[in-house]
Amino acid sequence: MSEEGSDVDRFLALVAAAQGRDIRLTSIQAGLLVAAELGIAGDSRAFARKLGIAHSLVLRELNVLAEREGLLRIVKRDLRTMRVHYMLPPRDEV
Repeated sequence: MSEEGSDVDRFLALVAAAQGRDIRLTSIQAGLLVAAELGIAGDSRAFARKLGIAHSLVLRELNVLAEREGLLRIVKRDLRTMRVHYMLPPRDEV
């Protein structure tokens, strides 16, 4: 198995584990959380591009996550590009 394949497998396993811990998470929402935790993507466009998902879908899921207390924090919005930067809240705040 290639290293890239194992990285993808690890990412997907972590997404499945996140959904197992919280059944309310969609696959995209869990992916956003895992991507932020692993430092894979900290903004909506980077996440959409890396996973080949429409940016509009990522924005919708990101906004749903941001409305849930303590899961994810939106830190910046670029009105020109619609890019939304996000991060996980510090562990001591969760």
